Amino acid sequence: MSDTKQTFTDPTALGLFGLAMVTLVASSEKLGITAGASYEIPWVLFLGATAQLIAGLLDFKKGNSFGGTAFCAYGLFWYSMGLTWLINMGALGEVLRTSIDTKQLGFAFIGYLIITVFFMIGSTKTNKVLFFIFFFIALLFLGLSVSYFCSEGAIHEVAHMLAAISELIISILSFWGAGANILNTLLGREFVPIGKAFGNLK
Repeated sequence: MSDTKQTFTDPTALGLFGLAMVTLVASSEKLGITAGASYEIPWVLFLGATAQLIAGLLDFKKGNSFGGTAFCAYGLFWYSMGLTWLINMGALGEVLRTSIDTKQLGFAFIGYLIITVFFMIGSTKTNKVLFFIFFFIALLFLGLSVSYFCSEGAIHEVAHMLAAISELIISILSFWGAGANILNTLLGREFVPIGKAFGNLK
């Protein structure tokens, strides 16, 4: 009787690539480089949502609750954002579109800010690229939260710009992390540096 154990490939590169793509597209709109949300939705649903959800489920199968929870949480976030944009655009009917209270999104972003802080603390045991991805995700949700509670004025503009810049940095770091995961695994050494873990928290 064979005692071989089924193994699963590390899905981190897929999850980070999905995150990199969706934040690249979304940050272009926040920065004013592009306009409108229609062409964002496919990338949100397939890269931001589905790719990260698949990566999360594979991480759970590997017994990695940290990666599984993080990727699934953010994957479900992007499904929610895609549906939110469809409602806002009237694609799901006027009844839904006219029943919007944007402060509800502000509370949702606060919830994601809270869980991201926990992920950021946990990532101190992984590598520095992942830590800074979570750090800027936390800044992204901070900026989004403030901008949705303060819908106009200087505070709104500063918070919006914080979210936009943070999202672009998340994309750059996620591309780096995905590429590093692929090449370092393929070559069997740290070809692309990702920085050692900070170590255990005391």
